[in-house]
Amino acid sequence: MAAERPVIPGLPRKRALARAALGWEAAWRAAWPALSVLALFLAFAWSGLPGLLPAWAHALALAGFAAALGWAAWRGARGWAPPGAEAADRRLEADSGLRHRPLATLHDTPASGDPGLWAAHQARMRAALGRLRVGPPRPGLVARDPRALRAGAGLLALAALLAAGADAPALLRRALLPKLAAGPAAAAPALRVEAWVTPPAYTGAPPVFLPATGGAATVPAGAKLQLAVANAADPAATGLALAPLGPGSHAGEAVLEADTRVTLRDGGREVASWTLQVQPDAPPVARFPEAPGRAPRGLGLRLPWQVEDDWGVLSLRVEIRLAARPEAPPVTLDVALPAAAPRQARGLMPAELAAHPWAGLPVVATLRARDGAGQEGVSEEARFDLPERSFNHPVARDLIAVRKALSLNPAERIPAARALDAVLAAPERFEHDPATQLSVRTARTQLQRDRRAEAVAEVQELLWETALALEEGRDERTARALAEAQQQLREALDEAGRTPQEQAAREELQRRIEALREAIRRHMEALAERLQRENAEALPYDPQQRLLDQRDIERRTRRMEEAARQGRTEDARRELAELEEMLRALQEGRVARGETPERQQQRQRGQQQMGAVQDLVRRQAEQLDSGERRAQAEEQRRRETRRNQPPPAADPQAEAQRQAEARQQRALRRALGELMQQHGDLTGEVPEGLGQADQAMREAQEALGQGRDARPAQQEAMRRLQEAGRQMQQAMQRQMGRGQQGEGEPGEEMAGDAEGGEEAGEEQQLGEGRDPLGRRSRETAGQAENGSDTRVPEEAELLRTRRLQEELRRRAGERARPPEELDYIDRLLRRF
Repeated sequence: MAAERPVIPGLPRKRALARAALGWEAAWRAAWPALSVLALFLAFAWSGLPGLLPAWAHALALAGFAAALGWAAWRGARGWAPPGAEAADRRLEADSGLRHRPLATLHDTPASGDPGLWAAHQARMRAALGRLRVGPPRPGLVARDPRALRAGAGLLALAALLAAGADAPALLRRALLPKLAAGPAAAAPALRVEAWVTPPAYTGAPPVFLPATGGAATVPAGAKLQLAVANAADPAATGLALAPLGPGSHAGEAVLEADTRVTLRDGGREVASWTLQVQPDAPPVARFPEAPGRAPRGLGLRLPWQVEDDWGVLSLRVEIRLAARPEAPPVTLDVALPAAAPRQARGLMPAELAAHPWAGLPVVATLRARDGAGQEGVSEEARFDLPERSFNHPVARDLIAVRKALSLNPAERIPAARALDAVLAAPERFEHDPATQLSVRTARTQLQRDRRAEAVAEVQELLWETALALEEGRDERTARALAEAQQQLREALDEAGRTPQEQAAREELQRRIEALREAIRRHMEALAERLQRENAEALPYDPQQRLLDQRDIERRTRRMEEAARQGRTEDARRELAELEEMLRALQEGRVARGETPERQQQRQRGQQQMGAVQDLVRRQAEQLDSGERRAQAEEQRRRETRRNQPPPAADPQAEAQRQAEARQQRALRRALGELMQQHGDLTGEVPEGLGQADQAMREAQEALGQGRDARPAQQEAMRRLQEAGRQMQQAMQRQMGRGQQGEGEPGEEMAGDAEGGEEAGEEQQLGEGRDPLGRRSRETAGQAENGSDTRVPEEAELLRTRRLQEELRRRAGERARPPEELDYIDRLLRRF
């Protein structure tokens, strides 16, 4: 055979690759049984089964695996041989899809024949070899392992490795080294010491772990030292007793109240020593940063407070004692702290004690703060007078004076009973009211006969309720007294009509007219007091309309008196009828003439809608308060968890509260929508402020649903509702104020009486710009008027009710609120 000429480029490289592929296939076919046995052994070792087997079983398993591995390796090695050049050529020809063995043709020579023909045949073979390529290895294991047992063995080994994790090397080492004989004695386990200090639960401080070799630490008083020792023969510690827990294990604990040094010994040998410095728990400090006293507005009491404690204040209360009787049980008021156990806090607590029996008397107040250790701190005493309500009714003032006297000296029952007898002796002072008479008589009898100590407090409560009834229900009694005076005057007119010539009948008639004048004056005062107290005046009226005036009533009374003096009883009866109609209109709160029942019904509907706006403002303010409290709680929680701790997880309770606020906000918006529809039906227009309030409520609802801050939108809703209230009032004024101008006095009253004509003109002039009680309206409030006898505030806006005022004042007194909210409340108070 002649030497091969390099006629095919890259042929040596391709032959080497084909030989390598054949070698890999042969090696893999020879090695896979041994590798499968090895994978099964690794799964056996990493699963931990060798440690569960006895030593002989473990050794037997190792021998079995070794035998299987040796047999598989011997069998594979016996069937393996390195591939030759001819095999590589056949592999190249098979991978390239060449027939007739073209590589062999390049080396062969013809035995006989035409050399030119043979050269042409070789040329064709060389051209076919241009497609020569090397295919990937094909070990053909599928035919030898149709059930893929090799893959199962590998998956078992991988699963066992993942389960063993970091212990895989130790498990493999244990599987390869069975303990067939006892080895050398294991070394004695090392002594293990654990020491830590747990502060008291009220401190909220984390445990302090002490070094095992000893050290020093500062801990709060009442902390518990805990010590655990393992693998010790005879441990002992100074300052605490160690109790055995098991073989070689001991533990003990001690409460630390003073500085101490704890030394741990084992068999007389010092193991560790700790020096513990105990920090005493100081009692809380409470003080009044300002002098307590009456609130700037209303009858509330301002109680400024400030507390601080090294670990936090749990509770704070105010004790108020009567200065004249320090031994009397105090009035205790619990102060709401801004957070759970704050270390420093201050605020302003409002209180309503105007109804207390000590109202108006000097008292002594102290603050008492308590911490988690049960220690109590007491502030310095603060002296002031409790705010009291002022009473205009003389009998109410007398009853409150008796109540105060009983507070100062409960044993002085006899003087109190005499004072009540003096009240009962003049029933005309309380308009002969049977309820007042019965209450005062009951109080006097109880003071005289009931010797219980609780009787004095019961009498004081009864006197307070009676005084309130006299003061607040005065208009009802004066109305009854006025009705009686009218009836008596009618009887006197009848008697004077029957005996017009008798001087005694005319004098009696004059006395009855004077009694009616006095009853009217008292009733007018009672009505004015009620309106001032309720702060709810009627809607404004048309200035051109003839309105009632106190002077109208006085002129009617003078005319009736003059008619009676001249013997004109019919004229007197007519004046009395006109006067009764004026008083009836005044009692009903409307103009005597010019207001139809339909208009009165519309006015009532308008007032109801104004009350609904006020209620919406109140409920929106409650929503704002709830949001403020929730925001403060979340901020406090974030501050407490910020120090070297991961961010706090969402609070389920706070999230539930936010969702509840969102539902309440949605209900408020629905109520506002109904109000807008009702007001549009009544007046034909919807104030712009209501629409803006609805938009603000929608933004607040969306903010609550998305977990954002809804307070700005809620504040905007409150402002828009208040603006809408003023717009609604103006709309009601335009809708209800269109009335007919009152006609003049009847011609009969002016004919033949020059004074009457002048008074009628004066009445027409004075009636303009006045409300039913004779007070100036806004248009004429600034004009001077001679003889004016009434100085009361101008017309009030319906949104400014007593309930809203008290709520705003209470919030203004809580100085711990955010500055933005306090500023907003101050603006509201200045505005209303």
